[in-house]
Amino acid sequence: MSFAFGIGIGSQNNQGEWLEVFYQQPVMTPDNGLIDVARNSLDYQGGNQALLVNAEQLSQFANALRQVGETDQAALAEKAASSRRPVCVTILETDNTASSTPEVYLKLHLISHRLAKPHGLKLDGIFGLLPNLAWTNEGAIDLNELSDRQLKARLEGRTLEVKSVDKFPQMTDYVVPKGVRIADTARVRLGAYVGEGTTVMHEGFINFNAGTEGTSMIEGRISAGVMVGKGSDLGGGCSTMGTLSGGGNIIISVGENCLIGANAGIGIPLGDRCKVEAGLYITAGTKVALLDDNNELVEIIKARDLANTTDLLFRRNSQTGAVECKSNKTAIELNEELHANN
Repeated sequence: MSFAFGIGIGSQNNQGEWLEVFYQQPVMTPDNGLIDVARNSLDYQGGNQALLVNAEQLSQFANALRQVGETDQAALAEKAASSRRPVCVTILETDNTASSTPEVYLKLHLISHRLAKPHGLKLDGIFGLLPNLAWTNEGAIDLNELSDRQLKARLEGRTLEVKSVDKFPQMTDYVVPKGVRIADTARVRLGAYVGEGTTVMHEGFINFNAGTEGTSMIEGRISAGVMVGKGSDLGGGCSTMGTLSGGGNIIISVGENCLIGANAGIGIPLGDRCKVEAGLYITAGTKVALLDDNNELVEIIKARDLANTTDLLFRRNSQTGAVECKSNKTAIELNEELHANN
């Protein structure tokens, strides 16, 4: 049984190097029959490969797929045969470290299509395989070729709009998951997992290999590697600490029915039904005063010792400035109308 499969329409630079690939119908754990057809029709030799295929090969592939009952993939291969852009068939036998740009894009698509969850795929080393590109109204362009393309557009009476310069494109140019609202699509990267019922407001941000289980209101930042549980609310300007830049190895997450207040932040994983007061940023080393039901001090510990603990309320004492923690038995109930995305 192979790991993943996809027929992709992509872009290449003038040197024939892959810039990006769009997979409309990626497949997780494809049937053996589909892989056998690829072996016979496309000379697939096994392992993890991204095969550049021409129109004739795609037509033959489509006919062979139809004979084994893979009608959806057959129809896609048939359409791809008429593409004016290069087409690749990417087959991943195993979830090993990627070795090509098309392989990386297939894995990012699997997450955004909700076929795999963050931390469920091997994504180490992908930055070196993702070229830094100009993302324009005419698609992805190699930065070394951008100036000539801008001049060409002007000479033809057009303006080439550069929307961003980045290694990652916005997710919605490739995948729009069912049942979500995204106010500013530029703030959700390909490789984000956006669960059904999620609302991402204008200042919300979701990085790759991160996301929400669903029915969440996101007005803050979900950094790479962070997963937010169902029913949780990230207030305006708040942030969740990722592990890409700081060298940390703690996987930050937010449990179900949590609230992180506006301009607050976390550097520890939260359990279910936790609140963080607006403006309060908790890192792993933050000294926290534990209070009992009578607001009496029990002990002072580091915030990391409260990781994944449920029913906590983190606040800052307005008189002393001390960070305090109390038990919070009231679950956060989000406004259902805000999450009626369907």
